[in-house]
Formats: sequence, structure tokens, C-alpha cells
Amino acid sequence: MTQSVWDSVVGQAKAVEQLHQLAVNHVHAYLFIGPEGCGKDEAARAFAAQLITDSDNAASREADLIMRGSFSDVIEVLREGAAVDKDEAEAIIRLATTTPTESKVKVVIVHEVHLMRDSAAARLLKTIEEPSEKVIFVLLADQLVPSLATINSRCVVVQFAANNAYRERLLANDPQFAHRQEAFANIPHKLDGSGATVALIVDEIFELIEQATKPLIAEQKKELEELEARVTLTGERGSGRKALQDRHKRQLRKFNTDELRSGLSTIAGTYHSLIVSDTQYPDENKYHDAIHRIHKAMDSLGLNVNEELLLQSLFLHCPSLMMLGSSAKAL
Repeated sequence: MTQSVWDSVVGQAKAVEQLHQLAVNHVHAYLFIGPEGCGKDEAARAFAAQLITDSDNAASREADLIMRGSFSDVIEVLREGAAVDKDEAEAIIRLATTTPTESKVKVVIVHEVHLMRDSAAARLLKTIEEPSEKVIFVLLADQLVPSLATINSRCVVVQFAANNAYRERLLANDPQFAHRQEAFANIPHKLDGSGATVALIVDEIFELIEQATKPLIAEQKKELEELEARVTLTGERGSGRKALQDRHKRQLRKFNTDELRSGLSTIAGTYHSLIVSDTQYPDENKYHDAIHRIHKAMDSLGLNVNEELLLQSLFLHCPSLMMLGSSAKAL
């Protein structure tokens, strides 16, 4: 059975069907919206492959290189700092002025445009409104934020459902997942108001997350070994080693962030269970405030914040449940 470039996009049948249709009569700009890990990155490469080859066959040379991030006429742009700034927008614009080297069109995939500064969005807008005939933009955003409102109106928008199939598959084979969730849920019961305790808790969190990444790192090592073996066997040039290593770094960063978000959500759930219980607690307003602080911290993840300082500050302001005893843990 012939492999399709869309095989890597899991759990997004509606979006894939829409993209199949859009590839037939393409326009100049697309905006893919969906949370981290939902498959929009893979879909962007698959879409680029179909635009360039007029086929979804993953076996062609062009498709293979595109899916590995190594094809000359598919450019992937990753932010350097906390947000896509004006200088990076200028670099994207320069890319858009060059002609394809071996294809009928050039596809520019811009990652994390929800982190684009207003000045960068304004600069990029003109290029998206009046693009070169041979350039197609595919913009990727976790969510639609105010800075994208005007750009959004100039693009065909493709929505991706909120699932992270890749992470779910890893966690399904992770025997320590339940242990980590329990450890996060118990954090409010370990807080005692001291910075020393908070520092120990934060260290434990990062140790738990490091353990959680081991299956992913093993998969990545296998992928790199397979690439090296293929290069040794065929001597192929432009093997995509750098692109693969960069993709692995992004995967690891996203997995760590998702794991931390999941853990923080579990901590918020501990406070929430007290609020909705039949027992009246005198510190109920503090629990509401803690949940608000936790969700604010979750929103900050992925923005190049110092996660250690973020967590330390958060836990120093979270109320302790130490004195509530085991009855509260059972809620």
C-alpha cells in the first residue's frame, strides 16, 4: 500500500479532508490553528508536499525531503526569542521575495505566529496581502490572538482539534504516569510557606519530568540512528540531519511543556476539589486565587520564561493544605 504524506497527521480527519480540497485550488496564505502537538506542524509539511508534487505520495524524493524538513523550496521559520519580532518578520519577507529553485512554488511555513509582536504582524501583513505569485504562506498558531486579527482575515483558516496524539501514545506506555499525577496532586499538601520546601518541590518536579522524557528520547535516538545508517548506506547529501535534530529539540521542549501544564492542571484540581466539596473551608477565597495563579502560570509556559523561577514564585503564593490532613487528600 502506498504511503501518504498525510499518514503522519493523526486524529485530524476533518482538517486533512479540508486541506486535500484546498491543495487543488490553492491561494496565497493559510492559517492553521490548534494547540501544541495537535498535528498542525506535520500537516503543514504534508500540505506543502502535496502543493509541490500534486500528489500525496510520500515515497517521492521531494515529499521525503519536505517531510524531513530538508527541501530547498519549503522554508520553515522558527522564532529565535520570546516572540516573533520585527527583524524576524523582515527575514520572512526577504524569503518571500526569492524564487523557487526547483519547484513551481515556494512554501514558507512560519511556526508559532501567535507569539508574533504587533510590529511584526503589521510588517508581515503587506507581504501576505500582496504576495509573489510563486510563494505560499502557511502560518501556524496555537490560538487566535488579537495581533493576528488582520492577518487572519487575509488567510484561509484551518482549525485543528485539541488533541496531542503523539504525547498520548507515549503516555499510554508510561507506567510512571499515574505516579507523576499523584505527586503533582499532593504538592499543596507539602507546602509549608518556606522557600526551602518550595525549592525542593520544584527540583522534584523537574526530576519527574526528566524521567517522563526517557521514552521520547529513546524514540529520537532510534530515528537518528536510522538516518545515520541510511546516510552510510546511500551516501545521500542533504540528509536532513540538522532538521531532524532541530525537530527533536522542538518535540522535547513541547513534551516538557505539556507535561508541566498537565501537572499544574492537576494541582489546580486539588484546590478545586476542596471548593466544590460539601465541607466549608475558611481559606476558600485563597483556593480560588491559587487556581487563578496556576492558570496564569500555565499561560506563561512556552514563552521562554525561566520555569524554575516561575514555579518557585507560584508555589510561594499557593496556600498550604498540610494542616487539612488525609481527609482532604481523599476528596
